[in-house]
Amino acid sequence: MTMPPSPLTMPPSPSASPSAVHVTAAHDSALKHTTGEAIYIDDMPLPRGALHLALVTSAWAHARITGIDVGAALALPGVSAVITAKDIIGPNDIGAIVPGEVLLAEDLVEYVGHPIAAVCARDEDTARRAAALVTIEGAPLPPVLALDAAIGDKHYLLPPSVFLRGDPDPDLARAPHRLTGSVRVGGQDHFYLETQVALAIPGEDRDMLVHSGTQHPTEVQHLVARLLSLDMNAVTVEIRRMGGGFGGKESQATLVAGIAAVAARVTGHPCKLRLDRDTDMEVTGKRHGFLLSWDVGVDDEGRILAVDMTLAADCGWSIDLSPGVVSRALSHADNAYFYPHVRLTGLYCKTNRQSNTAFRGFGGPQGMMAAEAMVDHIARTLQLDPVETRRRNFYGPGRDITPYHQTVEHFRLPAMLETLLASADYATRRASVDAFNATNPTLRKGLALSPVKFGVSFNKPEMNQAGALVHVYTDGSVSLNHGGTEMGQGLFVKVAQVVAAVFGLDLDRIKPTATTTGKVPNTSPTAASSGTDLNGMAAKIAAETIRARMAEQAAALFEEPVEAIRFESNRVFAGNKSLSFPELAEACHGERISLSSTGFYRTPKIHFDRTTNTGRPFLYFAHGLAVSEVAIDTLTGEWKPLRVDILHDVGASLNPAVDKGQIEGGFIQGMGWLTMEELVWDKVGRLRTHAPSTYKIPTARDVPAVFTVELLADAPNEEATVFRSKAVGEPPLVLALSVWLALRDAVGSLAPAGWVPPLAAPATPEKILMACEEARRA
Repeated sequence: MTMPPSPLTMPPSPSASPSAVHVTAAHDSALKHTTGEAIYIDDMPLPRGALHLALVTSAWAHARITGIDVGAALALPGVSAVITAKDIIGPNDIGAIVPGEVLLAEDLVEYVGHPIAAVCARDEDTARRAAALVTIEGAPLPPVLALDAAIGDKHYLLPPSVFLRGDPDPDLARAPHRLTGSVRVGGQDHFYLETQVALAIPGEDRDMLVHSGTQHPTEVQHLVARLLSLDMNAVTVEIRRMGGGFGGKESQATLVAGIAAVAARVTGHPCKLRLDRDTDMEVTGKRHGFLLSWDVGVDDEGRILAVDMTLAADCGWSIDLSPGVVSRALSHADNAYFYPHVRLTGLYCKTNRQSNTAFRGFGGPQGMMAAEAMVDHIARTLQLDPVETRRRNFYGPGRDITPYHQTVEHFRLPAMLETLLASADYATRRASVDAFNATNPTLRKGLALSPVKFGVSFNKPEMNQAGALVHVYTDGSVSLNHGGTEMGQGLFVKVAQVVAAVFGLDLDRIKPTATTTGKVPNTSPTAASSGTDLNGMAAKIAAETIRARMAEQAAALFEEPVEAIRFESNRVFAGNKSLSFPELAEACHGERISLSSTGFYRTPKIHFDRTTNTGRPFLYFAHGLAVSEVAIDTLTGEWKPLRVDILHDVGASLNPAVDKGQIEGGFIQGMGWLTMEELVWDKVGRLRTHAPSTYKIPTARDVPAVFTVELLADAPNEEATVFRSKAVGEPPLVLALSVWLALRDAVGSLAPAGWVPPLAAPATPEKILMACEEARRA
């Protein structure tokens, strides 16, 4: 037997050091972010001979292409090539779910900004100047530029989807109160700090290496291989970090990576395409805007008896990820409320705008907005307390089946509601707001509460899988790779904490490495709040496999049963015997024991029948509640958030600081969506809000002066997730509905009781002012 390089030490076994999980740890790149040392794709040194690309896009919302003249562009010094659809070797198709979404338009353009060609030049400035010299000729066709027009013409990309349980029509007809209403909610640009970018490097044997700012490396790999008519093993996609994603780099990154890869294949040179902010906003898709309408029957106490709801989504010009977005909107149109009889209809409306796509929440926020607007409508019309109306309609015993027939288990909101009402001093503040409004004709305050019940797992069961690759080196250091991507959300540090906990090591002994399809294949996107659930569990399984092998070797060295072996404090113990982790790693190597392992995880219990829209699409639900207080100026429509109190359920948090950061950031992003981030197109379909000069995102000045975030204590996940944690990326965004409801509350104070403020989202100052004027008329 080969012994470790130093003798066994036998100090008393120390008390267990704090675990690497359930504790705060800094983001693995936090310092590098602040010093500028973090390397993004745009920071990478370019290989010799690299070319820069610039896009040529459509000026029409809908037209047939009749000619492309690239002569003037090619004549410009420094231009190497102009890439069009005819240069694509394989199918001109990057459809993520359904075929038919072209990389470069060849016959039709279907929105202003539709890419038609790409100029390849020695530098970015030359490429952009040359792109402006390309002439596109076309015959304009009638466009559909508004969601209402698409609904009226039944201009759909796919047939409607219906979620049905029970028979709502009879109960609607005989309900004591029957209310109909609607609300419009706009889209939202992702406005990631790092715009879309890719660097494609051709290799030998037709191989292609693509550095892509993508949340879904496997999809980029698959579609680049399709475009180049290659096997997937000839394409490697790599990404160390992104400067934000929010869903906008799940499918949309393929457009940029695909164009770069085609250009690299045609020219034989490395090719880089980075979109400037204006181009990024003009070309890429957004959060889906929706028109949400309902027909609801309730009793005298506001209890819902039956619901018939329609959720019409503006999908833009192509299908993209709209099936998943609409499905999740439908599966969250109940939010926290039980509908005894329900029909939910989702419409996939085609407009000649950018192809709308994934965005944090993936349709869930729009569906929950329908629920919250409807419940607010009920409470206001019947002059009931809005909090009590919500409590009466919560899921509960005997009222626990969703519209998609999943049983709601472990529903935490009733107890959480009592906790938050007390900690936020809701009753006292409600009285204070009412007293303030009674004596202030110009300034008005609003106060509102909203819950969230967010289903965690991809709606598509086959996507709920992940792989990881873990290496232990003979010096005791650990290399970690998995299929998840880091976009600032803290996934890498959380998964590293999981591995550190398995091995009993300090976190600095674990090195996360760049996500690459060359190490972990066939991955799912980092999306649906599932990044840690999936990749953390896969990494845990891989690390546990190695630890089990090491434990057997340690048991042999210590002459103790394997059950007695403990890994903690960077050492390995059996009773009062111990050796360091590096010593054991060296001993395992000497005995030819593998210190490398893959890990694979698939989410249990889930299933969903897409023909009947029934099943169990979610492993569990994350819960949260927020109370928001606002003030508005009724003469200008300007407003200010005064205070926000949040109680959120993250299970047994892997990293409380990272989770609180996600809650705070998600809430503020949701507040931006609902109050200020307005997308405006002109009469010919041009996006006019394509830069920070015209598109307003929240800043530090928009954060409420009092902003309290608490994690639900002592609440481990009942399901066997990684160390009993819960997802945190998307659910908190929806809590910003409390801000929108508070604005409605402030506006409503101007009108008689029973009036429902007609406030759409985003509730910009202009819309608030118009709602105030309508309230005064009421």
